[in-house]
Amino acid sequence: MKDIEIANKAQMLPIEEIAAMLGIDREHLFLYGKNKAKLPLSLIKPDDKLRSKLILVSAISPTPAGEGKTTTSIGLAQALNRLGKKTTVALREPSLGPVFGTKGGAAGGGYSQVLPMEDINLLFTGDFPAIEKAHNLLAAVIDNTIQSKNPLKKIDPRTVTWKRVMDVNDRALRKIVIGLGGTTMGVPRETGFDITAASEIMAILCLSSSLEDLKRRLGNIFVGYTYDKEPVFAHDLKVHGAMTVLLKEALMPNLVQTLENTPAILHGGPFANIAQGTNSILATKMAMSLSEYTVTEAGFGFELGGEKFLDIKCREAGISPNLVVLVATIRALKYHGGMKLSELKTPDINCLRQGLNNLAKHIENVKLFGLQPIVAINHFENDSKEEVEMIQSFCEVAGVPCALSEAWAKGGAGTEDLAREVIKIAEGKSTVYTPLYSLNASPEEKIDIIAKQLYGAEKVDYALTAKNQLNNIRALGLDKLPVCMAKTQKSLSDNPHLLGAPKGFVLNIREIEIASGAGFIIPLTGEMMRMPGLPERPSSELIDVDADGVVSGLF
Repeated sequence: MKDIEIANKAQMLPIEEIAAMLGIDREHLFLYGKNKAKLPLSLIKPDDKLRSKLILVSAISPTPAGEGKTTTSIGLAQALNRLGKKTTVALREPSLGPVFGTKGGAAGGGYSQVLPMEDINLLFTGDFPAIEKAHNLLAAVIDNTIQSKNPLKKIDPRTVTWKRVMDVNDRALRKIVIGLGGTTMGVPRETGFDITAASEIMAILCLSSSLEDLKRRLGNIFVGYTYDKEPVFAHDLKVHGAMTVLLKEALMPNLVQTLENTPAILHGGPFANIAQGTNSILATKMAMSLSEYTVTEAGFGFELGGEKFLDIKCREAGISPNLVVLVATIRALKYHGGMKLSELKTPDINCLRQGLNNLAKHIENVKLFGLQPIVAINHFENDSKEEVEMIQSFCEVAGVPCALSEAWAKGGAGTEDLAREVIKIAEGKSTVYTPLYSLNASPEEKIDIIAKQLYGAEKVDYALTAKNQLNNIRALGLDKLPVCMAKTQKSLSDNPHLLGAPKGFVLNIREIEIASGAGFIIPLTGEMMRMPGLPERPSSELIDVDADGVVSGLF
């Protein structure tokens, strides 16, 4: 059956029963129908009371063949519960862009899904629309300030980089001109739209620790400069209070369930190639407050989402994972070994052997943080026995635990071997990760460490624009912030065509953006797409609803 057919046949429990598994009384729930609820922040325990084992699920470098981190995360959480460990899975919310575009939904797959699948993949509890409205309110206030020529806030429109956002793929809105039509219509200038998941407000929501912290961060959003070269922030425009009002309910994590009725907390959805790529601190701490084990994931390969999870999120939250599960598929490894996408279902030991260098590099990268990796082979029916044994042998030689995962086909039952390996390590010696760089290092030193140690670059080259922006960052006193690298997910390098584990390349930094509200700076490498376009045959063509309200076509 297709994913949505499996989801539609599932026996969901009332959300009150899922909450009861976590010791939450009904009176604490903010109900959204029968199967969804928001959780108040008062349920989060103080940091010194968090006893949950935290398991980070990451992956090798992504390929068009897919890796299955979300499916593996859900399957692993289900398996841990089957083995008697009280477990919650904490995940990001899907963006509508991929749902209606190429990728489809992001609620897991097969027999490892979060439910209600169609709600989660569509408007859910309204978090994305709230972020969109708060972002666009700031955009409107900026343009209104420019139009009114407020003598206290003479914003130079040439310095404003704050765009608008919407949660649909629409390439026609990437670059636009606003304010046309006369003097009463605004000041004409170039701008554009990003997708909502790329908004700094999405990153802010996922890094905030409280409503007060959220408002502070929103006020710290950098807007641009005045004609006198004075910096302008959102709090200068007195808009951050209204933005916080729009986001006060969106700040609360969402409780749902998996196909096997394992509790699942979904919250936020920043992209990993331009932001931190993981669910909110509040969602992770909520799960850690209510469970023995918390399974969470970080977007794309470990050098992107995994690094940001550790160097940005964990540093900010004061938490540490016990270990890292690296998801790999045989077909993705063959792709990294030079095999054509159309041929990946055909067994090929030689291409697999060549592609193992990508897995080896990610294993090395996990160990740079002082953490123990476990390799999860996300199994597909076309995988040959010889190919599986090659990866197992490779991991044995590397001294890394390895387990076959059949989360898609068998749910928790197909992920128990992986769960046993996780328990063995998590309940062994305690581990606290080591950040890759010190916050006291200069931005150039931080970028250099990531580029050379994690990516395999020989050197870093800065465009003149990036050098000037670094000077501005130092002048603003923001040079001690962590860096959030914006890089293609398709390669360890900044060239999407360099597969495997390239070495000796030059990492090119063309610009460096300020995300002072989120609390990081963003070095941009290559052409980063913040507003995707729709394919020739978008997934929206397949999505429909019948007279009884049953949705079809989601996958």
